[in-house]
Amino acid sequence: MNLQARHPKHAEALPAGDLPAKYNGLSGQDLLEVMINKEFADRIAVVSSFGAESVVLLHMVAEINPETPVIFLNTGKLFGETLRYRDRLQERLGLTDVRAIGPHPKDTARVDSAGDLWQRDHDACCDFRKVLPLERALKGFDAQITGRKRFQTEGRASLKPVEIDPARGAGFYKINPLSTWGLDELTAHIETHKLPRHPLVKDGYLSIGCMACTDRVKPGGEYREGRWAGTDKDECGIHQNVDGDGI
Repeated sequence: MNLQARHPKHAEALPAGDLPAKYNGLSGQDLLEVMINKEFADRIAVVSSFGAESVVLLHMVAEINPETPVIFLNTGKLFGETLRYRDRLQERLGLTDVRAIGPHPKDTARVDSAGDLWQRDHDACCDFRKVLPLERALKGFDAQITGRKRFQTEGRASLKPVEIDPARGAGFYKINPLSTWGLDELTAHIETHKLPRHPLVKDGYLSIGCMACTDRVKPGGEYREGRWAGTDKDECGIHQNVDGDGI
C-alpha cells in the first residue's frame, strides 16, 4: 500500500553555492551553528523522535537557538515513556517550539481504522503515520536537521553531514551533524552535560520507535535489531537514498 502524495519541489532557489562541498568538513555544533544562524536562518527545522540519543542533538540546537522549530512525530503508537521524555526535555533544554504532528484523521479512517495495520504492512503503517505527516510539516522549510549516524545501519554508512534531499529535489537539504559520531562520543556528550537519558535505554532498548515495532536488544546485539524485529526492514521511509528508495 502506498499513499503517494509526494515531495513537492520548492519553487524558490536555495542559497547559492555547493553547500555539501562547502560544509561537509564540519560536524556537531559547528555545523549546526552555521546552518541555523547563517545558511537557513528561520527556514530550518529539527526532526526528532525523542529517542535514545535524541538529547544530544536537541541540546546542541538549544544551545544555539532554543526557538528553532522541533518537529516531533507522534504516530499514536509511541511508548508513554517517550511522550513523558519529550515533555521533560522540552522543559530541561528550554525548547520553545516543539511541534507534535501525527497522521491525518482521514488517512487513519481510510487505511487503519482498527489500528492494526502495523501487523499486516509495516511499510504502509510507517507511510501514513510518519512519512505523510512529516511531508506536510516540512512545507515552508528549506532544510531539516536529522539525528542519523553512520553506525546505525549499513545504508547509513556513507552518510554525509550535508545532503541534497533527492526526494524533494535540489531545493531541499538534510543536515546530519552527528553523522560521523559513534556511541562513545554520544555517551560522552550526555555525561559531560549531565543530560537525562530516555528511560527505556536502561531496560535494553537501544533504538526506540513505535511501541508495537520496537523490542529490547539482547546484550551484544546490533544497535537497531530491536526495530521491526524479525523483518528485513530498518528504515521507516522518511529518509531515502540517492536512488529514491528506502534504505
